[in-house]
Amino acid sequence: MTDLLTSIQAALGLPHTPIPFTSSGALPSAFAVTDLACASIAVAGQAASELLHQQTARLPTLEVDRRLASFWFASSIRPTGWNVPPLWDPIAGDYATKDGWIRLHTNAPHHRVAAQSVLGACADRAAMASKVAQWAKTDLEHAVVEAGGCAAEMRSWAQWQAHPQGLAVNAEPLVQFTAASQPRSTPWQGSVAQPLAGIKVLDLTRVLAGPIASRFLAGLGADVLRIDPPTWNEPGVVPEITLGKRCARLDLHDAADRAVFESLLKDADILLHGYRADALERLGYGAEQRQRLAPGLIDVCLNAYGWSGPWQHRRGFDSLVQMSSGIAEAGMQWKKADKPTPLPVQALDHATGYLMAASAIKLLASGGSARLSLARTAKLLIEQGAGTDEPLRAEDEQDQGMLIEQTPWGPAHRLQVPLRISGTPVQWALPATELGAHRAQWW
Repeated sequence: MTDLLTSIQAALGLPHTPIPFTSSGALPSAFAVTDLACASIAVAGQAASELLHQQTARLPTLEVDRRLASFWFASSIRPTGWNVPPLWDPIAGDYATKDGWIRLHTNAPHHRVAAQSVLGACADRAAMASKVAQWAKTDLEHAVVEAGGCAAEMRSWAQWQAHPQGLAVNAEPLVQFTAASQPRSTPWQGSVAQPLAGIKVLDLTRVLAGPIASRFLAGLGADVLRIDPPTWNEPGVVPEITLGKRCARLDLHDAADRAVFESLLKDADILLHGYRADALERLGYGAEQRQRLAPGLIDVCLNAYGWSGPWQHRRGFDSLVQMSSGIAEAGMQWKKADKPTPLPVQALDHATGYLMAASAIKLLASGGSARLSLARTAKLLIEQGAGTDEPLRAEDEQDQGMLIEQTPWGPAHRLQVPLRISGTPVQWALPATELGAHRAQWW
């Protein structure tokens, strides 16, 4: 645990300060998932603590609760009288091929269309399974990706180490910082109670890592404005990750909406984005254009498979990176199962989200940019090895906060926050909301 925390602190340029972790136990996994949850949440808190130290000469103390950190890596919302929609599309999942396993990610309608353009229309998992079984895994992965879809064959860690993309990711830092060409000049407007008050965060991210980063920033007082395209939806995660944010829609192919976006960008302090590496470039908002529109903008981005190598522009998600990098295969061996065994939670997404938040807070002092990837976070987790096998005490009502969150879907509670920063409560002023519920404007 100490090694994992110090590794992340070093990657972020934070002091190697011991941070206490309370309670005991861990999520059941071949890997130290609970340790990763605690360490990533801790460094996000440490970045906030260091910011307060710079601004007030007072260094707050920190602690992280292992049980609550583990639970938040699954979900934090507890609805009353309603249910969060399913996380997965009915035909998303793992399938046996002629020579192994493949995962198809079909949550987004256009990704499902892409898979079906290769495999044919499939009404259910049984129909999909019979068609996938006729393919070799490498051929099918290539065909679906070429069609604009999302797929990953199951590889072992050793196979990933020999793969050109695995080699590329191994050579990348956990967080790739770039110094600012023009430092920020915005004075600090925060307080001990709300360290990020007055900070405007423009959030272009989707399921899950980037939204977790902006949710954490909102919990420290930042003004987070999430922007989605006109038709995008992710109903299975919206109640979880829109907490504390305002959510608007813009069409960046429309001239009027582009003008609104550029106005928002000029006033933003932090931009979070998780598009594939070349996507904003194609829209005319590459790194140089962003800095020209918003000099001194703090730019924090992630992608799935890293920022170099042949797959740097590949579509990907946590579950796919787990298949590619050897995590699902190692889980299968650990559990002695006959099918891929992923992590018990989407830990690559959650951990990368907190590392993004930590990077953004750290850059408030100096400006600049940071790049992260799910695949590089996977390497960190895999190399940490196994964690404890002591089970967590089961969740109970005492783990929920007292406040009732009035969402558009109905009332809900949130679990208590796993991170304690002395004098600085992590709390949210706005309930979760629907995408597109607000106007595209700052307060």
